[in-house]
Amino acid sequence: MQKLSEKEIIQRINIGDHFECELLGGSFTLKIESYSPIICTAVHAGHRFRPSLTSKIMLTEQERFYEEDPYTDQLIQAMPITLIAHDSRYEYDLNRPIANCIYTKAWGKTVWKTKLTTKERAESTEKHQAFYRVLDALINKIENQFGAALIFDVHSYNHLRREGDTPTFNIGTEQVDLDRWQSVVDLSLSKLSMISLPNMPVSALENTVFFGRGYMISHVNSRFQNSLVLPLEVKKVFMDELSGEAYPLVMQSLSQQFKESLVDISAFFSRRFTFKKKAKKSDILTEKMDPSIIRVDRALFQLAKGLETLLYINPVNIPAEKKQFFKCNGNYQPNFRYRQLNVDPYQFREQLYRLPIDSIRDPSIQSLYRDVVDGLSEKIGMLVKSGRPDFLYESLKYYGEPSQTDEQNAHFLLHANTLDSPNEATVKTEALLAQMKIAASQWGMPCKIETSTKLVASAMVSNSRKAVIIAKNLGVSAIEARALIHHELGVHMATTLNASSQRLKVFSLGLPGNTLAQEGLAILNEYHSGNMTLERLHGLALRVLAVREMLKHGDFRHTFSFLVEEHRLSQEEAFKLSVRVHRGGGFTKDYLYLNGVSMALELCKTQNIKNLYVGKTGFDYLPIINEMVDRQLVSPPEHFPSFLDKPAQISPVLEYLIGCIRPSARYNTLAYNGQNPIAA
Repeated sequence: MQKLSEKEIIQRINIGDHFECELLGGSFTLKIESYSPIICTAVHAGHRFRPSLTSKIMLTEQERFYEEDPYTDQLIQAMPITLIAHDSRYEYDLNRPIANCIYTKAWGKTVWKTKLTTKERAESTEKHQAFYRVLDALINKIENQFGAALIFDVHSYNHLRREGDTPTFNIGTEQVDLDRWQSVVDLSLSKLSMISLPNMPVSALENTVFFGRGYMISHVNSRFQNSLVLPLEVKKVFMDELSGEAYPLVMQSLSQQFKESLVDISAFFSRRFTFKKKAKKSDILTEKMDPSIIRVDRALFQLAKGLETLLYINPVNIPAEKKQFFKCNGNYQPNFRYRQLNVDPYQFREQLYRLPIDSIRDPSIQSLYRDVVDGLSEKIGMLVKSGRPDFLYESLKYYGEPSQTDEQNAHFLLHANTLDSPNEATVKTEALLAQMKIAASQWGMPCKIETSTKLVASAMVSNSRKAVIIAKNLGVSAIEARALIHHELGVHMATTLNASSQRLKVFSLGLPGNTLAQEGLAILNEYHSGNMTLERLHGLALRVLAVREMLKHGDFRHTFSFLVEEHRLSQEEAFKLSVRVHRGGGFTKDYLYLNGVSMALELCKTQNIKNLYVGKTGFDYLPIINEMVDRQLVSPPEHFPSFLDKPAQISPVLEYLIGCIRPSARYNTLAYNGQNPIAA
């Protein structure tokens, strides 16, 4: 980080420069990623103590740390303008006037063994004054540019020594002009009270513990007419206040939601009180990419690229085992073989967890990368067990299993009578290949279209090769052929191509929950394009029941017989579906398709889901993806289904049936509470 003098800092502020620096001497850092009417300060975050004073102080380092506000700098680090103090409040307190900013006694304890000299005091008070001269220059710049400024004065407080319950967040308003700023205070209390933290109640109150009597607000009030300082105290629920150790999970959750609250409050303030009357959340945050994100993203991609699930889960000897199975009239347990994993799982995990995720300042983006790392760790754990008896356990950890709701959805669809459909000519592999190539050309998709004898499914997309692969010896109806085109090309290839054009390669690797989202969106596109059939819904329903039978009995022959005898599938289709759910040793993924389309439909009813197509995304991540697109950190999707905004005319019967599919309670709860589903 560059080191600048006070004069250089103020000069750069005056010309509107974007920069990050430390004041010469190290007493504070200033970051200006973009100019907005919002400043965030953490004046008590520092623990640094001038070496020449250490022999004079009576307090231990632990005693000093206890009364400081550690980690408050982390709570504001995603905001575009931050001013963070590094010196301990025991050297000089920035929230006290200069005349008494150096303690004699604090919290009942004598601070100094011997009286400080005039020179020692002057050195400390000069740093106090430098901080406020820079703050004044910053506020002056912002008021001139926007007409008003909002300063979040963020602190934390010890609560164990206080009797009774105390609020998680306290806003002190004794020095706030409530006739003018009441709406900002009210919104702040409302937003903060909506934060949810693990295993604890959350509340936000006004003037309950602290009253906002600090120096910062009085200093700003005496010099600026159009600036609001919000003194905001956060209860030290994110750490052990006695030992000083942080609680990482609480800190992560708090940082992410605290940022969202500050952004919402800031956008409101900007619209109501500044020249910028149309401020959105994305207008508050910077469009500049944090270099740490790029470093982490590149390292993650280099480590995990090419780790495609189906490459290692699909058996390599399906034709031979199929021949043997039917030769024995179904009285044969297939012995599938799989590709060898060319990754050392221990080294892979070790390198994953060494990635400097914590260096990412934005807590929402940091959380996204944390989730991806955890998901990849689980994924490698599953892939390494492919073909082994304990693979099923890993698949259950990774994908889960059908819930009662999933099974009820399946049985409901299977009770629907078959619809009359026109007799259509069978589309063979070569014809489908030609149709795929025409569609790819019309949709401007630079990709390969190939055939293979090794597929379990009718078709699939290879992300790394940007290829749609079609099974040889395929024979489907014309409507099924169109559905495959809209499924594989319209969604899976579209998101592959969109991901490859992103600066951030995490969207090529895939976010947690991407299987649920990808397959849900793909089935949705079959439906929206007018190529859904009741037979297709029956097939998706049978996948749920096939997974359930596999889990109950663990026997390929039983699953095959169940599909043929109880659901009248042809032997060819029954074998194919049995392979799908038994491959690897028990692959539970196939139950997700129905749940995915129901969730995609629910989201479509309430919001624009176009940004889910930027890459291999997950439903839960749509809010942060929207934010990243708005901030131009992520490019909007170039390829997406044309039927997304204008669906084709749908059969009323199919519309009714799909509308009756209920999202699984487990995934539905996760999706709408901002938690993450099992990685896919």
